[in-house]
Amino acid sequence: MIIVYSPEGGEPQHFDARTLRVSEVAIVCRTIDQKWPQIQQGLADEELDALRGVAWVIAKRSQPNLRFGDFDPVYGELTTRLDRKEIEAFATGAVLVARAQKDATEESVRAIVESSVLPAAFDQEHAQHAIDKALAEDPKGAPVLAGPPSSGPTPTSGTSETSTSGSSPTSSTSLPQESTTS
Repeated sequence: MIIVYSPEGGEPQHFDARTLRVSEVAIVCRTIDQKWPQIQQGLADEELDALRGVAWVIAKRSQPNLRFGDFDPVYGELTTRLDRKEIEAFATGAVLVARAQKDATEESVRAIVESSVLPAAFDQEHAQHAIDKALAEDPKGAPVLAGPPSSGPTPTSGTSETSTSGSSPTSSTSLPQESTTS
């Protein structure tokens, strides 16, 4: 997830949430009094405290004396965009959903996918490539096999004979016990 901070009259700044260190995550959690899963969901939902907390802690890397109270963007100056990995998954899912629509044509699928995926992407060129790749995959969603299909279970030992031993497979690790019969 990329947080885009576009201050009025200033250059946009980009903060990649995937680059957070554990110590930075802990700082954000304490600062906004939320657990990390809540913050992650907050980023996806563009929740202001989550956006501000993550952007602030990353901005502190270049401005170590920046205080949370001093980092107070105007409403609308913080937004999120999907990074490359996220956009690839989004494009693939969007293609599957669009193809499931009744009367879907490849042209209508492309239009639907592009209209939803491109605006969410940080890297537009990569997003277009991800869309093209997802559209080129088999519309039925059949997996592409890397080799010939398997002819059955793979043996796990060098022998296929059934053991006739009265002991359990873990008897070599069991402790000896006294017999209970006389």
